[in-house]
Amino acid sequence: MLAFIGRRILIAIPTIILISIFVFTLQHLLPGDPILVLAGEERDPEVLEFLREKYRLNDPIPIQYLAWVGNALQGDLGISFRTNQPVLELIGEKLPVTLQLATMALIIAMVIGIPAGVLSAYKKGTWIDWVANVVALSGLSVPNFWLGIMMILLVSVKLGWLPASGYQPFAEDPLQSIKTMLMPAFVLGTAIAATLMRHTRSAMLSVLKSDYIRTARAKGLAEHVVLIKHALRNALVPIVTVTTLIFGELLAGAVLTEQIFTIPGFGKLVVDAVFNRDYAVVQGIVLCTGVAFIFMNLLADVAYRVLNPRMGDK
Repeated sequence: MLAFIGRRILIAIPTIILISIFVFTLQHLLPGDPILVLAGEERDPEVLEFLREKYRLNDPIPIQYLAWVGNALQGDLGISFRTNQPVLELIGEKLPVTLQLATMALIIAMVIGIPAGVLSAYKKGTWIDWVANVVALSGLSVPNFWLGIMMILLVSVKLGWLPASGYQPFAEDPLQSIKTMLMPAFVLGTAIAATLMRHTRSAMLSVLKSDYIRTARAKGLAEHVVLIKHALRNALVPIVTVTTLIFGELLAGAVLTEQIFTIPGFGKLVVDAVFNRDYAVVQGIVLCTGVAFIFMNLLADVAYRVLNPRMGDK
């Protein structure tokens, strides 16, 4: 297993290098000058030149890239033009918020989507299958921002059950933190649940036609044992793939949901950085997001080996 993980890490290194090159180069090819935003209305030529020298923007792009990579390897992703804070510090402040939101949303999605997919596949062609598909299609079709606004009006304004917006750190008040995150997590989780339900149903339908499922039933095994121990376990491989990719997307920041519920996560940080042309912050976030995706894919590969050791090193 360690050799397998080592090979996957070696494959991931060129991918990270390509991500860093793309994000750094494309960011600098965008029109506009972040120094003009930073300098304010005065825009004194001496100040502009001083700022360009300070942030090494007069150097050729390849030199800037090599300097950025060298600093990144030492844990220095640069300084924010707008707030003058280290980028790594900003990411450290926002990452736990988005991580909590993503984890809660994924848990809600798995609790709803996977059982619904299994039941829909098992009851194929019945009214249960029809209802599950209609609900899944609705979950995919309803925009998150509309559902979020409706939930605020109903759950917070009319019923007063949960806070309408804001964020409470989990370490300070766990219960209040869960309350503030429950609605946005549910808004994100419903759309993800619909996706998981469709993939689970498709995988289960394929597995339920297999010979070993007929053999298990012929042996007289209970139907729930056949479904969970034999069918679902073998259907989990594509579900694990989808789940890890979705989790990676959630870590990148659910921009609309975070904006609606006023959650200070990655989404708001990205939007502010893009609007203010804060190169260092955008580059740091995209690099961290790319590494997160690669890490999630590595976890998926390990999960494949645990679920089905016969898959080999493919």
